[in-house]
Amino acid sequence: MIHQYQNNGYNIVLDVNSGAIHVVDEPTYSLIAEMDAYLTSHEDEIIAAAKQAAESAGLVESGTAASNAAAAKTIELLKSASFVREAEGETKEAIEEICSLISDLALFSVDIYENRIVDYKSRNTVVKALCLHIAHDCNLACKYCFAEEGEYHGRRAIMDYETGRQALDFLIANSGNRKNLEVDFFGGEPLLNFEVVKQLVAYGREQEKKYDKHFRFTLTTNGVLLNDEVKEFANRECDNVVLSIDGRKEVHDRMRPFRKGAGSYDLIVPKFQDLAESRNQERYYVRGTYTHFNTDFSEDVLHLADLGFKQISVEPVVAQETDDYALREEDLPKLFAEYDKLAAEMVERKKQGKDFNFFHFMIDLEGGPCVYKRLSGCGSGTEYLAVTPWGDLYPCHQFVGNEKFLMGNVRDGVTNTELRDEFKGCNVYAKEKCKKCFARFYCSGGCAANSYNFHGSITDAYDLGCELQKKRIECAIMIKAAEAEA
Repeated sequence: MIHQYQNNGYNIVLDVNSGAIHVVDEPTYSLIAEMDAYLTSHEDEIIAAAKQAAESAGLVESGTAASNAAAAKTIELLKSASFVREAEGETKEAIEEICSLISDLALFSVDIYENRIVDYKSRNTVVKALCLHIAHDCNLACKYCFAEEGEYHGRRAIMDYETGRQALDFLIANSGNRKNLEVDFFGGEPLLNFEVVKQLVAYGREQEKKYDKHFRFTLTTNGVLLNDEVKEFANRECDNVVLSIDGRKEVHDRMRPFRKGAGSYDLIVPKFQDLAESRNQERYYVRGTYTHFNTDFSEDVLHLADLGFKQISVEPVVAQETDDYALREEDLPKLFAEYDKLAAEMVERKKQGKDFNFFHFMIDLEGGPCVYKRLSGCGSGTEYLAVTPWGDLYPCHQFVGNEKFLMGNVRDGVTNTELRDEFKGCNVYAKEKCKKCFARFYCSGGCAANSYNFHGSITDAYDLGCELQKKRIECAIMIKAAEAEA
């Protein structure tokens, strides 16, 4: 399976199953498209050759045997095609180069992961991360907040130390041999409960020595209560800090006001700039949300960059159609153009030594996540859980408050094992929309919560979000192509 597209002057061919990227000229781009159409009509023959080779090989070698057999059959089919046999000159040379790539399993490669999905579903899982809802309360009234101003469809509450301690104990007890454990202090606004945050970090550090673990703490804050004490604590104890800001003043203040209506931009920006500098512009993100009201969101990203921030994430709002700020299908052409514009500007700024990281354009084409992560994504409901102030466990922060997804509590552990196993089976091959999608090994099937909220199933996909994700991946690959060219 391949994916071809043109972006900012580059002709890009992605070999989906191997992850190989090829930047080609116009004639080769057209030739590969013609080959793809021809091979698609002979797909059954290629699959049959791969299957036969896999069955003849041993279990360990089945993937390699299938890949090599499929490559050989692909080349055989192409050489029998009239447009290949009759090729001359530069076209013939291009065909030879393409066949070499096929032989190297870097073009028109087959999927070797699907036959491993049975073993993947039956794997033993450990809990490696908790989203600790340290405060179900907030000092802002963000209009798009899925947490209903911190309440999460329930009561306002603050986590006490004992519940938080039990959560860390639960994480250690269920982490198996994994050494690095992640805890995000989340809300609402976590700094409303800063004393307990400090106490839990101190407790975690004590347990590290006892159990040979290492906690990576993250703090997510709107910045209203950020001060020197918090800054010094975060710089000493937190591997990452997430700072909530939407971009330009008018955009931010419209969607992230105080409860009485005043904007929060002027208060938080100097604090965020100071914190970012104190961390040497590393190990933090300014994280924003764009909506129907600012479909020119690239301006917000660049505004944050011009404020001096080097680690930036501005993400699309997820909202129901009835919300006036919700993104709509008719917004997509504008949003696609904004991502293209942003990608081109980032390439130019890097040449000028003014580069910054944009979270959704960060992509590793050589290493990347392991196979399991590419199949299942964030691990919600299995490796990653959310903890309410009173200790209930949910698959992730977006499911909190929906009693259908209550998994247990920090005292008794995961008691709803049927739900856990349902999440364990949530992967790109369990989702019909993902099976033929070029982006599946990059997005890993998307967000289970968004899928459920829009379709009532964790194995569907949030369609508008998928379209935006695919565009972001295309732009990220284009940036890599530009960097390689430079």
